[in-house]
Formats: sequence, structure tokens, C-alpha cells
Amino acid sequence: MADYEPLTDVEQQLQTNRRATRVASLDVFRGLCVFLMMLVDYGGSVFPIISHSPWDGIHLADFVMPFFLFIAGLSPALAYKKVPNRAEATWKAVLRAVKLFLLGVLLQGGYLHGVNSLTYGVDIEKIRWMGVLQRISIGYIVAALCEIWLTCRTWRQEGFFKSYFWHWCIAFSLSAVYMLLLYGLYVPNWQFTAPAWASSLSPSNDSNVYTVRCEVRGDLGPACNSAGMIDRYILGVDHLYMKPAYRNLKECKISDDQDCSPPWCDAPFDPEGILSSLTAAVTCIFGLQYGHILADLQERLTKWSLLSISSFILGLLLAFAGIPVNKSLYTVSYMLITSASAGITFCALYLLVDVYGSRRLTSVLEWMGMHSLSIFVLITSNLAIIAIQGFYWTAPENNIVHWIISRLVHA
Repeated sequence: MADYEPLTDVEQQLQTNRRATRVASLDVFRGLCVFLMMLVDYGGSVFPIISHSPWDGIHLADFVMPFFLFIAGLSPALAYKKVPNRAEATWKAVLRAVKLFLLGVLLQGGYLHGVNSLTYGVDIEKIRWMGVLQRISIGYIVAALCEIWLTCRTWRQEGFFKSYFWHWCIAFSLSAVYMLLLYGLYVPNWQFTAPAWASSLSPSNDSNVYTVRCEVRGDLGPACNSAGMIDRYILGVDHLYMKPAYRNLKECKISDDQDCSPPWCDAPFDPEGILSSLTAAVTCIFGLQYGHILADLQERLTKWSLLSISSFILGLLLAFAGIPVNKSLYTVSYMLITSASAGITFCALYLLVDVYGSRRLTSVLEWMGMHSLSIFVLITSNLAIIAIQGFYWTAPENNIVHWIISRLVHA
């Protein structure tokens, strides 16, 4: 039997460093995203100020999606740092994106009916194809393909921007195509069939078909924007999100001097639609660049701060120039401001957790981040709440979930 010598202190330290290569702030940031999602989902009805902005503007809930996209884009920079076989890496990335997309369709396509109904099932003709996980999967595959095929690893000595020149070209091209389509497409009049719960509409005919008059170009309002038109043509009006946030706009609420609201108030609109997925993918490319800085190990905080501050300032300048900060359209100004905010938040967490080692303060968030997909599935599908609803007194309506909701509503 061979003799084994005890490890020296230096060798033990090296092995400890190898085992501790996982950056804890990544899990903490991911856990923060999940926590914010839970906060705005369950607290938004009680505190409307934290729920999604009805249209232009930004609330706390409007940061959740960009934060998820940011961390989804950051991951490929670490996962594909060394790619011996690009074709194999591409297949794995595509397969992962497809799985994520299909899971999103199952969770948010209408198959599960939520806490107010214990039934399930969806009409294929009305299934919602886009959603949160679907958008993340699209952004992820864009970032992953950029990292696998467009990273010039031999240029590292020439500077950060030159090393990833083609990544920035893709980000600029996606933004340019988005702006061209958003402002350049002509939006004609369009029709939709009002759902049964749309009591705010005055009856115009027996078929409940309503016409939204547009005939404009470059309109960024809820009714006549080109993002909605693209979704209606490609996905179909029956496959869009049925309760968009703009229903909370002032003009969509019936008052004493208003018999009915405009028809578009009850029309479907998907905030995770096709056109806005272009700029959402740019957020993932931003996250990818933060991942490159994380992998390079040199002047991380300085580079992250410069990129975040410059993006935030550019976003503010575009907002003041007339490009609204709009989550539903995922405008360029919104993309820059929220991406920069994600970067600043990640910098703060990295400094707190990985530099100063204060992991006890964020241990819960770190755990949530390590199990983020499982928690997302439980929250989005309401499986945990539905399981609790199974215990009731005399009638199914007399359960603890409905009791808590009724208390919060009447508080």
C-alpha cells in the first residue's frame, strides 16, 4: 500500500478555494428575485403602489422580470467559459431553453386555474403561448448562443469591449429592430370578442365583437401599439394575456359620469409578447457582460459600477427625450434603467456576501436562490396554496386561504 503524506497548510487552502468557487451572491440575487416576485404577487392587491404600473412608469413589480433576465444572462458566461465542442454546447442550451419554454406554457398557459378554482384544463384554441418562463428561455438562448459562438476569447488582452464586440453588435441590432418596428409599423383598426366578465363594455351587438379604431403609426398607447398588433397577427388575439395591467388605468375604470370604458380596456394584451422579447433579450446580454467581468477576476466592482451607471444615465436621457419607461412594451429606456438597477443590486450583494462574507444575513435568500425554479413552480401554479385549501370547514369556501384574503381585502 502506498504511503500518503499529510497535506500542508497551503495545499489545504488551495483545496478549500477550489471547493468554494461558487459565487454565493448569484444565489442570493436569484433568491431576491423570487422574494420580490412573491411580495408583489401577494402584496400587490393590498398595496397597489408595489404592483405593476398600469402603463407608463415603473413600480417595484416592474423590476422583477428584468432581474430574472439579468441573472439568466449572467449564467452562460460561467457555464460556457470553456467550450470544447460548440455544437454539443448549442444542443444542450437549446434543449434547456425548450424545456423552460414548455414548462412556462404549462404553468401560465391557462391549464391551472388558480386559487379560486380547484379545476384544471385549457382550451387549446385559447392557450396563452407567452409568459415569464417563456421570455426567460428566449433571453437565455440568445445569451447562450452569443457566448458559445460569438465570443472571441483570443482578444482578451485587447480590452473588455473588443473581446465581446459581436455581443454588443447583437444587442444594438435587436434594439434597432425593436425601435424600427415599434415606431414604423402601421396599426389598422382591429376587432376582438369581449370575454364574459367584461361588464365594463356597453353592448354593441349580439356577438360581443368590438372594434378598436387605430389607423396610426408609432403610437405607444395601450390600444394601438405595434407590439400588440404583431402578437395578434402571429399568436392570435385569443392566445394573449386576458387581464393586462392597463385595465387599472383611470380611463378604464367606470365612474359616475362614465357609463362604459373604451373597448380596448377589456381587450387581451401580452406584456411578454414577441416584439418586447427583443429588448428583453438585450437585458440577458447585459447580464452576460456582467458574467464576463465576474469570470475575469480583475477590478470587478469598478467595471460593474461603470457599466451600470452609464446604462442608467443613458436610460434616463432616453426617457427625458420622449421614450417612455414602459414595462408592457419593454421600451429601450425601461430596459436600460432596469438592467442598470439589476447590475447595481448585484454589485451590492457581491460586496456584502462575497467580499465581506456576511452570508448569515442573506442565508434565506441564498437558499431560495438555490431552489428558485422549484419555488417559482409552486408559486406560479399555486400548488402550495391549493394544497392548503384542501382543508376546509363544512364547505370548500371556508378555508384558511380565503379567510386570509377576505381579511386583507376588508382591512
